[in-house]
Amino acid sequence: MSRHVDIPGAPQAGAVVHAGALGILEAAVAWINRAVMFLGMIALAVAALVLTYSVFSRYLFKAGTDWQDEVAVFCIVGAVFLAGAWVQAQRGHVGIEAIASILPPSVNRVRVVVVDILTLAFCAFFAWKSWTLFHEAWVDKMTTSSTFAPPLTIPYGLMAAGMSLLVVQLALQTIGHFIRPAPEGDA
Repeated sequence: MSRHVDIPGAPQAGAVVHAGALGILEAAVAWINRAVMFLGMIALAVAALVLTYSVFSRYLFKAGTDWQDEVAVFCIVGAVFLAGAWVQAQRGHVGIEAIASILPPSVNRVRVVVVDILTLAFCAFFAWKSWTLFHEAWVDKMTTSSTFAPPLTIPYGLMAAGMSLLVVQLALQTIGHFIRPAPEGDA
């Protein structure tokens, strides 16, 4: 859902808490998502510092750096992919909610379930392909083509881990559509 933008009639996202094993899994994934978000914030700060250092090093001190672009890109890749599950948990991805505001609630519920199922299928495929890229980079000891030559297992591993977390988040949300939320006070 959009933040600070209200469309009349649009459904509002709220945290749904389930009882039992699903609730425990949701709580565990929420904890992992918060930890990953903290690491993502650090990674973005590191990327900003590395790129700032690179600018000063190149233009003020005339010293070339061959490592800063890859370090910054790897940090950003990690932050973006690992944060995907947290963003999904908040329903914070870009979406067109104008349709939701004009649909009847029962039709909108079906739309949300179908979109979640299709998104889960796509992300599961993407996660699988990411793990195959990681495996290939690991087995073949692939590196980037620069003189710094860090292993490609780093970005591929971050991408695969992030997509796997996103798949787990989407699976929990999809299952949650078919299970009643816990009564207030039971969570």
